[in-house]
Amino acid sequence: MKLVYAFDAYCGWSHGFSATLREVVSRHPELPVEVVSGGLFTGARRVPIRSFGYVAGANARIAELTGAEFGEPYERLIADGSFVMDSEAAARGLAALRAAAPDRAADLAVALQRAFYVDGLSLSEAATHRKVAEEAGLDGDAVAAAFEGPEARAAAEADFRRTASLGVEGFPTLLAVDGEDRVTALARGRADADDIDRRLAGLRTTCALTP
Repeated sequence: MKLVYAFDAYCGWSHGFSATLREVVSRHPELPVEVVSGGLFTGARRVPIRSFGYVAGANARIAELTGAEFGEPYERLIADGSFVMDSEAAARGLAALRAAAPDRAADLAVALQRAFYVDGLSLSEAATHRKVAEEAGLDGDAVAAAFEGPEARAAAEADFRRTASLGVEGFPTLLAVDGEDRVTALARGRADADDIDRRLAGLRTTCALTP
């Protein structure tokens, strides 16, 4: 069995899930974690943030319910409403970071969201991914170059297909995947680590009883 975490780096609720994700990963070192990006803001939804009038209210609600931080640099970045959230670029960034340290994908996903929501850095800029990589002790120049390369673009598209194939309809979604055909949702949206532990325990009991 493994965990699959489907998120979008530009999704505020995914940012709010970061603490839960870290706690679950810490509690379950025996479970591999696959992290895949969603395409929340692609195509016709890749527009200035002012087009999404609910952002400020949603962020306040996320902070209230999860304790997630939304930094002043982020508030300045989006203040005039012209910033464009591009999930394809964010997914390329995750792909580049993930390739550099596959076993640290969950922490790198959290760091990527922190770069945007706390530090106010655009995930469309190679410099952002260089900074995230360097702060994680990785080769920043290599990650920045990979972000611009064809492999990251292909990986981002593969991630979007992967989330669709798993039936993910919103972010964040945490799944338990056992083999190719047993997929169980552990969390959709907000959840805490204790909730997820109970669902995992129930799943393991069920699996143990299944021939």
